[in-house]
Formats: sequence, structure tokens, C-alpha cells
Amino acid sequence: MKIICIFVKHFHHKNFNAFRLYKNIDVLYVEDINQMYHLPLKEFDALYSPCYPIDVSLFPDIKHFIFGPHFSVFPEEHLIKPILNDSKCKVSYLNLSKWVKDCWKAYPIFKNVESHTFPFGVDTTRFCKNGANGANGANSLKSEVFVYFKRRNPTELHMVLQFLQIHNIPFNVFDYVKRYSEDDYLKCLQNAKYGIWIDAHESQGFALQEALSCNVPLLVWNVTSMKQEHDSIYDDVFATTIPYWDERCGEVFYNYDDFITTFNRFLMGIDCNQYRPREFVLETLSIDVCEKHFMNLVNNKL
Repeated sequence: MKIICIFVKHFHHKNFNAFRLYKNIDVLYVEDINQMYHLPLKEFDALYSPCYPIDVSLFPDIKHFIFGPHFSVFPEEHLIKPILNDSKCKVSYLNLSKWVKDCWKAYPIFKNVESHTFPFGVDTTRFCKNGANGANGANSLKSEVFVYFKRRNPTELHMVLQFLQIHNIPFNVFDYVKRYSEDDYLKCLQNAKYGIWIDAHESQGFALQEALSCNVPLLVWNVTSMKQEHDSIYDDVFATTIPYWDERCGEVFYNYDDFITTFNRFLMGIDCNQYRPREFVLETLSIDVCEKHFMNLVNNKL
């Protein structure tokens, strides 16, 4: 399969890394649209522009245009109009998860765009369990605990940290806004018994999925609205911290009143080897799975 990928400068680095790891797609990277006029476009199966629109009428030899997911937070008319299609070519837009797709579909300008729920692959080779981690769950010999915090009310973080301190549970904190070393994060994941996640909305949520890929079960303080992002100006739009999740990944709660009960249930589940988060990632978000999904889209099998 041969793909043209254009305007990659602002391609999210995790998405770009996944795309580069896809083994069965031959990608020609193009930075300037003027280069398109000198390419044998009929030889390519699709053109992919993750970040910027292209007037699809300019290139009638392209069989399939694929756009997104990086145009904007919400659909903007000046970005969507150029990709609206009256020709015979196929046009698709990628939304990273179902809740984002549902949000975009509520906008009239986007109603006639063919959109697909489309995550990018997690690097399960780099983010893997180490030898001390059991095959089915987190080994009870592991003792490290971490808290991941991203754009939520600081009071919520303080309540969780205070609880851990009162119960003499040592922990590390990874704060997205304050930044952290990915190497330090990976080292912690490979020695972690569990993590507690306090995050706002996520379109995909790579850092969380990388923790799951290391077979670390998570206790997630989930959101229900975009306006729960701290200091945001979003309306009350439905959202979630965990667009990709099932019972193998850990436990979820929504209010601090439910934290202690859920925390105790979570610890019991860990002791019983109840969780298999890496299994979930390998089945739903691995490089091979997401590559196959992309190839099926190009081949009109979705």
C-alpha cells in the first residue's frame, strides 16, 4: 500500500511515531503541496493530511483523501469546506475516539463528512511490562505507586495525595503541565504496582494507554464534561478521560465521595490478579491492530 502523507509538521508526535511504525504502508512524506503536481498520483492508494485541509478538487487523480484528527478542537467551517466532496473521490476524516466523533457530528458543517473513530497505535514494544510483572496482572511484589495529574482542579489532586499520605503510601507524581521525563515515567511504570489517574478529557490518551501497556492497573477519577478541565472555557460538552477502556484496565470513579470505596475494591482486585491491562492494549490499540484498521479504511473495508 502506498500513501502520500502531507503537512506533517504539526502531526502529534505520538501519532506520527505510530504511523512510522506501521510496517505494511509505504509512505511518501511531502511538506509542500506544490510537490503534488509533480507526483504520479494515480500510483498512490490515498493521500493523508493529518493537520491541514486540502481542496480535494485540485487533485482528481487521488482516489481517497484522508484528513484529521488535528484540524481543530471543534469543526471550523473554513477548515471543513475545502474537504467537502462533490467529485468521485472518497473523503474521510479521522476522529480519535467515539466521544469526539459524536461531538463533531453535532456541528452542521460536519454532518455530511464521512468520519471514522480512529486511534493511533501504542508502542507496546517500548512500553512493556518488565520481567517481574506477572502474565495476567500486576505482581504483588511491586510496590511503586504513582499519581498522574493533568489539567484538573488542584484541590482534587490535594485530596488524593492527602489520603495517600495519611495511609503511609509512598508515591510519585507526574504532572503533565509541569512536564516530566518520559524515561522517568517509563522507569516508574515498569516498577509500579498501580497508578491513580486525575485527568481532564482525552481524545485518545496516550500516556494512560502507555501505562496500561506496561500492565499497570489504574484507578481513574473520570470526567463527564469538557468543562472539568481546570481554567477552561469549554461548554458542558460530554467527554471522558478514558475513551478506550474495559474492566481489565482497573477501576473508575467520578466523585471523591466514591474514592475510598473504589480504592479498596481496586486494591482487592490487584491482590486477586483481576486486571490485565496490557492484554486490553494488545487487543485494541497495538501498532499492528491500528495499522490494519488504517489499511481497511484505505481499502474501503470499514
